[in-house]
Amino acid sequence: MTFDGWPWWVAGIALVIDLSIRVAAIIIVPRNRRPTAAMAWLLAIYFIPIVGVFLFLLIGNPRLPRAYRRKQERINAYINETSSSVRLGTLRPDYPDWLLSLVGMNQRMGALPLSGDNGVHIISDYQESLDAMADAIRGARDFVHVEFYILQSDEATDGFFRAMEEAAARGVPVRVLLDHWANRWKPRYKQTVRRLDAMGADWHLMLPVQPFKGRTQRPDLRNHRKLLVVDGEVAFLGSQNVTDSSYNLPKNIRRGLHWVDLMVRIDGPVVSSVNAVFLSDYYSETDRVPDTLRLNISERGSGDLDCQIVPSGPGFDVENNLRLFLGLLYAAQRKIMIVSPYFVPNEAVLLAVTAACDRGVQVELFVSEEGDQAIVYHAQRSYYEALLRGGVKIWMYRKPYILHTKSLTIDEDIAVIGSSNMDMRSFGLNMEVSMLVRGEEFVDELRAVEDEYRSLSRELTAEEWAQQPLRSRVLDNLARLTSSLQ
Repeated sequence: MTFDGWPWWVAGIALVIDLSIRVAAIIIVPRNRRPTAAMAWLLAIYFIPIVGVFLFLLIGNPRLPRAYRRKQERINAYINETSSSVRLGTLRPDYPDWLLSLVGMNQRMGALPLSGDNGVHIISDYQESLDAMADAIRGARDFVHVEFYILQSDEATDGFFRAMEEAAARGVPVRVLLDHWANRWKPRYKQTVRRLDAMGADWHLMLPVQPFKGRTQRPDLRNHRKLLVVDGEVAFLGSQNVTDSSYNLPKNIRRGLHWVDLMVRIDGPVVSSVNAVFLSDYYSETDRVPDTLRLNISERGSGDLDCQIVPSGPGFDVENNLRLFLGLLYAAQRKIMIVSPYFVPNEAVLLAVTAACDRGVQVELFVSEEGDQAIVYHAQRSYYEALLRGGVKIWMYRKPYILHTKSLTIDEDIAVIGSSNMDMRSFGLNMEVSMLVRGEEFVDELRAVEDEYRSLSRELTAEEWAQQPLRSRVLDNLARLTSSLQ
């Protein structure tokens, strides 16, 4: 007896396997996963079982390997124990209760302690920030710690690399971390690592997928952080990579795309917190702890801003950056300004943003008119209708520029700046670093940058959006579905 040309027992085995996969999926997939993500995975497995199961096995686990997580726990414990007995500057007076509780929540989740007496200044020109970092490196006496998602030796970054070479030649330890997948198959990689080798830099790939060396994890996990620490006295942090503003990619050059970014120069006690983030990543990749693990806390910076460094990513138990953003969105009373090149909110963020509008809070979102990543670009667009209906004003930075800055400001004196987008990848899959800042001086600087972005953007209206062709809506909705597969 056959069944559509197959022996009955083969068909029976196939049926049992199919039913087993479906039952197992119902048991395994929803566990400790958001309902939307679980539903997306179940649909993929049910409708395209072979492909769905393969993808789930490949990228279904958003956590880092246990060894990475244990290292993160050990260094968090060390930092908490060490920092509890040191002075971290004088904080500004009159903290609202909600902000103190938010800061406490951050620290319980793995953030560094809040510190006062810090100087933080914005550098919004792309080449100027590269040159400022190079100048800081040239003055190094004790160490240079470089950690960037993308690090490329090219004409724009030559001064940065020359400064590292000069520091290394003076005997200053130069330690460098760069993401594996973001660099390994990109232009200038071989040239870059040859230059690092030649200068004698102690460099390592972050989150490498090297199965023959026993190093495997979900292959699309990324260390997306961008930071530089010099001597424990000066640090830089923000959204910009160390590369030409075109990223040296032929497709970007053909389209004339250039990235617009923002970095901040930091001095004061909080620099030790930035250095602690570098050291935790260095330890995770090398199993070594350099002697610069000492906190080396500066007495006072050039300003009196209060700052807290909040690392996040799959090495932590919860989505630290997401909870920080949600806390601030619900605390805002008058104004919320969001700059995010990839704004793909989950339900909680979308609700927080639209609820702020309902409370009478002015909410503005800055995004790029043109996208560089098709799926994310269309997923982001799928939320524009709900945002516009909710009362959010959307500014689209004019092409051919990609607005890559990541910032959030609320009211007059609270801001967050760093590497984290407001999307599900940054919340759950990328290792990010954000800095919470309290101080109207810094927010005024950031407001000036926002004003510049607004002058170079056009407002997206509900009337314009209603005219989107059907094909665009279909692409947007399909991309939105894939964004839940985490």
